[in-house]
Amino acid sequence: MSSTPITHLWLREETKPMEHRAALSPDVCKTLLENGNFKITVERDQERIFADSEYADVGCTMVAGDSWRQAPADAIITGLKELPENDQTPLPHTHIMFAHCYKRQGGWKDVLSRFVEGKGLLYDLEFLQDDSGRRVAAFGFYAGFTGSAVGIDTWCHQQLHAGEKYPAIKPYPNEDVLIAEIKDKLAKIGKMPKVMVMGALGRCGSGAVSFARKAGIPEENIIKWDMAETAKGGPFQEIMDADIFVNCIYLSSKIPPFVTQEQIDSDRQLSVIVDVSCDTTNPFNPIPIYNVNTTFDNALLDI
Repeated sequence: MSSTPITHLWLREETKPMEHRAALSPDVCKTLLENGNFKITVERDQERIFADSEYADVGCTMVAGDSWRQAPADAIITGLKELPENDQTPLPHTHIMFAHCYKRQGGWKDVLSRFVEGKGLLYDLEFLQDDSGRRVAAFGFYAGFTGSAVGIDTWCHQQLHAGEKYPAIKPYPNEDVLIAEIKDKLAKIGKMPKVMVMGALGRCGSGAVSFARKAGIPEENIIKWDMAETAKGGPFQEIMDADIFVNCIYLSSKIPPFVTQEQIDSDRQLSVIVDVSCDTTNPFNPIPIYNVNTTFDNALLDI
């Protein structure tokens, strides 16, 4: 009989609208249960991309959604996104998630104070790194990929349906359907936008560039900038000369702004900004022209 203590992982229900991802897949759970000293409890979640039955079939214990507050003290509460809003109760458990608080985002003190009051522990996935300092848990590629898709689709909407509200964003069954739809819209317009990707060499930026290519945007219309191009310091007129600007940088310290409101109010070609980095409440935000987040139902802000 093994003397190694059992590690109890508790996969919580995600509460963000349209969040289908999971921090643990059924396959990973199966591997842990078969090859390690683990117990895995999974909260039922109707929005999760994996069916509850897939977890039950590999030996996970199933419990009601949003029941992690009553979990045993030794359970490690595992999730992706932040905990439900409007809850300031102390947190006595160990949590694994993207907490979005270590870069002084809005509400960061409230988040960390809950751990202090409850004597809990936070393992923030954003700062999980390998020996070389590279992030281990990152969804950057497909964040950039989908951000680029929404940006190009928005530009198409401006060309084809000027003055009309952009529709709510709905999920696609796969990327081929999405790409085909964007290609069809671009064909109707008869011209291609210039897409500028900031942070093009990173995971997120490479995803943004990949979608633009798959949508048929010519290589000469994809402007790829990274640290070398931004070393001179912003703001940058080159952004104003593109049709679509996709920001994919990882922000860790204060830098000059990429764009300013003064530029937005002046003559420009730019008509779409996609801020995948989304450091809206970060005091170092290099796109200081807005301070609220968009939603799937209202995906655009007029600046």
